[in-house]
Amino acid sequence: MMNNDFEKGFSDFLECQQYDEAENIMFELIRSAFIAGWKAAGGDPPGLQKFFTVHRPDYGES
Repeated sequence: MMNNDFEKGFSDFLECQQYDEAENIMFELIRSAFIAGWKAAGGDPPGLQKFFTVHRPDYGES
């Protein structure tokens, strides 16, 4: 088990902007590699997808 100074430093790193940026870059690299492998195996490339749908309230208007 690591000492308290290490754990505090690591925890602080996980909470900083640099970690968020590094995590996003790694995610994009892994996703790109997966898509390349998917296509190489004959799979259809992913299409555009909606992230969310906006629902408007119906006030009984036509």
